Amino acid sequence: MRVLMTGGYGCIGSWVARLLLDQGQDVWILDIKEDTHRLDLLLNPSERERVHFLEGDVSDAFTFQTAVEKSEATHILHLAGLQVPTCRANPILGAKVNVIGTLAAFEAAVAHKGQVQRVVYASSAAVHGPSDPDSSGPIGDEVRLSPLTHYGAFKVCNELNARVYWLDQGISSVGLRPWTVYGVGRDFGVTSEPTKAIKSVAAGRPYHISYGGLQDLQYVSDIAATFLKTLADPFKGAEAYNVHGAVVTIEEFVSVLRDVAPDAKTLVTHGDRQLPIAPDLDDSRLSAQFGPLPVTSLREGIRDTYERFVKLREQGRLDLSDLG
Repeated sequence: MRVLMTGGYGCIGSWVARLLLDQGQDVWILDIKEDTHRLDLLLNPSERERVHFLEGDVSDAFTFQTAVEKSEATHILHLAGLQVPTCRANPILGAKVNVIGTLAAFEAAVAHKGQVQRVVYASSAAVHGPSDPDSSGPIGDEVRLSPLTHYGAFKVCNELNARVYWLDQGISSVGLRPWTVYGVGRDFGVTSEPTKAIKSVAAGRPYHISYGGLQDLQYVSDIAATFLKTLADPFKGAEAYNVHGAVVTIEEFVSVLRDVAPDAKTLVTHGDRQLPIAPDLDDSRLSAQFGPLPVTSLREGIRDTYERFVKLREQGRLDLSDLG
């Protein structure tokens, strides 16, 4: 398997790169600019030399196809995308990157059918709107999708287009719908706040999580490994799957953080606003197709993240610019 990744300098992409290098593979990243500040948190200099940068705009179909040729990719992992705040502020730019960029990934797969075996892409739990107050229990991934943001709507569009590429061109694909991914490297987006709270405690700084309510917290290492499983395991078709982690209230998250790092008792506070995405999603179809899936407990995920931040602080490498 030879993977061409977009969004490889983001949080999930950096952890995927870490796992690919552990497997003895080199990493190829297509991006508009080389920005390794998240990769540098996980890789040493010799490992960084095995990460190959291909400069280009993911929304340009010719550039994407050229990147597939240069990397000799057999699999495309498409993680590039603009987050909720950017899509809200500039929907046209959001659509260009999130929708046109995904179409470019699939067009590259069509142009190299004999070479590219599968496209795996990042969808999002944002394809779901709020929970139905009259229903109970986890929400399946085949329910009617009703996003409340441009970002979520763009992800729905990508899932539908992926199905058309399977029906028209026979391109197999998997879309995964992460919720609140947390861990070292998560420094942007609405749901980055739990990670920022952990970082703030490691730095001895106060932090207020602006929302509350239920959330599905998913450790980034687990999500990266799940993306790799959907790339490598046998599969034919076009499906989009919910991903499930630890469904807890923000109050419970803060309580566990306080157990792991007692200083959080005086440093971390939170609001009570529920984010408008169904918090409890059923991942049974994903588990049936690709399981068993990696699962890190919330306590161990918070502990590992906190200890990594403390180590970075001791090394003088803890970047606090995302905390404001």
